[in-house]
Amino acid sequence: MTGSGGNSGNTRSPIEGASVPRFAPHAKFRFDEVRQAWIVLAPERLLLPDEQAVEILRLIDGERDVDAIIDDLAGRFEAPRGVIASDVLPMLQDLVDKRVLRQ
Repeated sequence: MTGSGGNSGNTRSPIEGASVPRFAPHAKFRFDEVRQAWIVLAPERLLLPDEQAVEILRLIDGERDVDAIIDDLAGRFEAPRGVIASDVLPMLQDLVDKRVLRQ
C-alpha cells in the first residue's frame, strides 16, 4: 500500500537514481579534529562512517543526484557501476530511513 499518511518510518519512498540526497537540517557531516575522523552529527546520534561511506557522503551536496554520485565513484575507483550502486543505494536508503538524509 502506498500513501503519505501515518507516523511509520517505514513508509519512506525508496531512494532512486534520480533522487537528490541532502543532509537533513539537523544533521552535520564534518571532519572532527579531536577524533581525526569524519563524523555525522544528528540529535542524540553520532555516526562514524567508514572510508567507503565517507567517499559517498562527501559527494552529497544537495545538487548531485544518486546516478551522478554512482557514476563519479565508478569512474574514480574504476569499478563496475553495478557494484558501486549495490553499495551506495542501501547506504543512502539507510540514512534516509534514519532521517539523516533527505531526498
